[in-house]
Amino acid sequence: MNTIISQLVNGVTLGGMYALIALGYTLVYGILLMINFAHSEMFMSGAYIGLGVLQLLSGEKVINAISGRFPFLSFLQSTRTFFTGSVPGFIIMLIIVFAVAAILTGFLGMLTERFAYRPLRNAPRLCPLISALGVSIFLQNAALLWIDSSIPFPAVLPTHDFGFGITPIRIFIIVTSLVLLFVLDRFVSGTKMGKAMRATSQDQDAAGLMGIDINRVIGLTFFIGPALGAIAGVFSGMYYGVVTYNMGFFPGIKSFTSAVLGGIGNLRGAMLGGFLLGIVEALAAGFISPGYKDVIAFIILIVVLIFRPGGLLGESVVEKV
Repeated sequence: MNTIISQLVNGVTLGGMYALIALGYTLVYGILLMINFAHSEMFMSGAYIGLGVLQLLSGEKVINAISGRFPFLSFLQSTRTFFTGSVPGFIIMLIIVFAVAAILTGFLGMLTERFAYRPLRNAPRLCPLISALGVSIFLQNAALLWIDSSIPFPAVLPTHDFGFGITPIRIFIIVTSLVLLFVLDRFVSGTKMGKAMRATSQDQDAAGLMGIDINRVIGLTFFIGPALGAIAGVFSGMYYGVVTYNMGFFPGIKSFTSAVLGGIGNLRGAMLGGFLLGIVEALAAGFISPGYKDVIAFIILIVVLIFRPGGLLGESVVEKV
């Protein structure tokens, strides 16, 4: 029984990260009917940015090196004491790390859309797909060549186990993921911009005739998706203790699988698919074999799609004729 609960906790933790990434895939597909394969590199970029901000705020060696080279940044030495020596400072530091990672990665997503996807919006559907693969390869190799292939992520939260595998980092990931998923669902379903996004996903031409700025809506979509992916990337760095240039590959594939499993284009389907895939993966690793967890997860996906091709909750995409 203890093993089952522990694996469920682990599965929900993974599922929260998968769901956050999957929302980026499903948002873009819902509006542009396009699979943004560069989205996994937004996950990676967010992890690197979050790690850099964390080291800048709390890393003693990094702060000393920067202060020695740029004396006007010597104030970071005093702020480090505040961020690492008090609970309010620690909370503020985490908020800054996640906010900066989400915002900068969101702007990176908008930049990618503006220069890599928008010129191909009316091109055959294969062209944006190839462009997305090119952006993915570029960002991955940029991280490898310009930053580092692998950087340890410092332990931020205590490692105390409260029982059943429940640790502070898992609680933090699960609670934060659920809050973000709820906020996004409310934003899309209850705000004016959310309604504009849903109208654009149904018919871009009609939405434009009704006064909706299509480019603004699509740009916002490419901001929100990468921002959520960046938060998941920081979660991954905190959870596994390392950030690598190719860390987005497998989470990206599994998150895309989650979106398809729940119903591509359906926000709640992406959330459901993410948590289901995380739980299945954790249970398979705990009771069968870690080597077969991916195989079993994809077998379940195949079975679901055979009997429900639109996913568990169905596609939330209007067929355009």
